[in-house]
Amino acid sequence: MQLYVPKLKIQLSSVQILVLFYVSAVAISTILLLLPITLKNGAELSFLDALFTSASAISVTGLSTIVVADILSVPGTFIFAFILQFGGIGIMTLGTFVWLLFGKKIGLKERKLIMTDQNQSTLSGLVQLMRQILTLIIIVELIGAVILGIHFLNYFETWQEAFLQGFFASVSATTNAGFDITGQSLIPFANDYFVQFINILLLIIGAIGFPVLIELKEYFSHRGEYPYRFTLFTKLTTFTFFALIVWGAIFIWMFELNHYFSNKAWHESLFYALFHSVSSRNGGLATMDMNEFSTPTLLVLCILMFIGASPSSVGGGIRTTTFAIMILSIFSYARGYSSIKVFKREIYQEDIIKSYIVITTAIMLCAAAVIVLIYIEPNFTVMQILFEVSSAFGTTGLSMGITPYLSTPGKIIIIALMFIGRIGIFSFLFLIRGKGNEESYRYPKEKIIIG
Repeated sequence: MQLYVPKLKIQLSSVQILVLFYVSAVAISTILLLLPITLKNGAELSFLDALFTSASAISVTGLSTIVVADILSVPGTFIFAFILQFGGIGIMTLGTFVWLLFGKKIGLKERKLIMTDQNQSTLSGLVQLMRQILTLIIIVELIGAVILGIHFLNYFETWQEAFLQGFFASVSATTNAGFDITGQSLIPFANDYFVQFINILLLIIGAIGFPVLIELKEYFSHRGEYPYRFTLFTKLTTFTFFALIVWGAIFIWMFELNHYFSNKAWHESLFYALFHSVSSRNGGLATMDMNEFSTPTLLVLCILMFIGASPSSVGGGIRTTTFAIMILSIFSYARGYSSIKVFKREIYQEDIIKSYIVITTAIMLCAAAVIVLIYIEPNFTVMQILFEVSSAFGTTGLSMGITPYLSTPGKIIIIALMFIGRIGIFSFLFLIRGKGNEESYRYPKEKIIIG
């Protein structure tokens, strides 16, 4: 008598498969960090610290429970830089490169994964997009490594150490990872405006969005009969991105004028304000101790970290376009308009609804994390916890120094926030909602009182 065993068929969505890839990447990175070749002689790393650092690296956040410079060997530094590439460029970008390298055909299933990972709305041109992203980022990182390596000859005794520092600094800034191997972030270069300027450029290139970079490349190579036309996405995200940098720098400068900047020269104040306005968007690098800032400035930084970078970039947060649509919808409604018009284009109602879903979910998620952390971490102030949560969700990496002293549950909450910030709110919602069902019927509509 033959026993029939039914085969279980588990069908995973593109989002679920992608999340599994990222979870696997964190697991593999954790193992790599625990290898003897990765660690300096005598250095020790616990499993939880390795897991936290791996999650921070894959989400390119930069929060760390350890001082990376104290534990990584030279081979470990290159291994860690490779891990940062997975988080920054994206698993599917590097995966596509490997598939093409081995001659694998990129089918519909792979294209759906790429579309999900890069937050794209169409399946066409994805493989070419991955090629362009990979090429652009590698070229930028190499140029940055050479420039910083040459300049660091003024700081380090050997050319090997100077170029190692330059290489890692370039990778960390371009991927907006926020990690460093100086042990002090960019504080040693607080008065070196050249190092800060190069890092600002690399941070912006990584955070402004891959589609924007590709359109800029096409614009400069355009030789057509008609003028090149930028998409609404590029116009809106670029304007919002730089507007936030400018206003962030202005607010930081205003709030610190009679505080931290009171005894600083105008150019020192300018670079402190500008650099941290850029870095708070997703970079995580710092030229000073965050505890030196006043409370209003810390709140401004929390808002900037919560907004984060642009869609389809190395960054997290609610993203620039989400914030822009929210602001535009408020102004449009206040002026009596029923639609949002910007740059001679009209935004889809569906995109407006999506923006509010992202913002509302993100606020609820971060608020819940703050409340729980206040309860389980009584030794820290509300400001310190709010700053840590904003930094984790925005995958930024700036910290007021409490990360290593969090309890195990606290570290797990921060890991979860970093992971959600990396995959995005919609991927998080798609992950937990299960299989969607089509509506088979509708009820009569009725108005309710709002506000």
